[in-house]
Amino acid sequence: MTVDTRPDALLAAARGGDGDAFQALIAPHLRALHVHSYRMLGSYHDAEEAVQDTLLRAWQGLPGYEARAPLRHWLYRITTTTCLKMINRRARDPLTNTVDVAWLQPYPDALLDQLTDSGADPAAIVDSRESVALAFIAALQLLPATQRAALILRDVLSWPAQQVADLLDTTVAAVNSALQRARATLANTHPGVAAAPPDGERERRVVDAFVRAWHNRDIPALAQLLRDDVRLTMPPQAVQFLGRRAVTEFFATVPAEGRLDLIQLVQTRANGHPTVAAYLPDSTSADCRGYGIMVLTIVGDQVATITGFPDPDLFAAFDLPTTRPSTPT
Repeated sequence: MTVDTRPDALLAAARGGDGDAFQALIAPHLRALHVHSYRMLGSYHDAEEAVQDTLLRAWQGLPGYEARAPLRHWLYRITTTTCLKMINRRARDPLTNTVDVAWLQPYPDALLDQLTDSGADPAAIVDSRESVALAFIAALQLLPATQRAALILRDVLSWPAQQVADLLDTTVAAVNSALQRARATLANTHPGVAAAPPDGERERRVVDAFVRAWHNRDIPALAQLLRDDVRLTMPPQAVQFLGRRAVTEFFATVPAEGRLDLIQLVQTRANGHPTVAAYLPDSTSADCRGYGIMVLTIVGDQVATITGFPDPDLFAAFDLPTTRPSTPT
């Protein structure tokens, strides 16, 4: 039996209770909805929860979908309201510094590469990784929920102001006002969000040198790869190390008590940035166990920021094993 995969046919079948048709109908939009949730929430795991809630609400609400707007717009509306509810449930005090964004998590580039539908998420295609850069995601979390939604929908997804107003149950004037305040906050918080990325080959050389110095426990070489004003942060801890001396001292004394040669680094990518996954020796076996992920930003020939995420649960999102064989020291 031939299955009719035309959107209209899938929609009709899904409305009739066909779960497989529903899955096929929403499949082209899933990654874009996940990335949208990630921008709103700043957390990969929270984005997973938001998409699951969205799919449940979409399935339950499908009989009321009148197809006056494209399906993807309807799905974005559900996703946005789901995220707004999750943000409100966090009940956190307003943040003034990205260091305090305890729920921040990285997003694998391998999943961003699945954004192939320019109509589903035009910014991710046209602006490359700019709209999911880690600094931009962190800065978004400083915005009140409504301002965050307005900025993402208008500036990232290019929705008309009236559609945003309808979704947020407000006026165009209110949307424009929220957008203006959101832009001002971002400009004051992180004016360098849209800085041009480094040359790809140069970036690879810096990261390769970083990993080599780390594995060789060559602290002076590692220090030379850091900018004078390098910044190291480690969500969910609200701490930061500023400057080459402070970051070098941390690496020379804290991870594995300074035995960097015992820690295996595996290169990957997140949020459009070079990234390394760290594996620590396991005292109970001959393996190294995944410990955390470090996202690097490169400026020129040096590392400008390091954001460490000590969360082994992230390894699955990056399709990385949780254990690796130990290497001889």
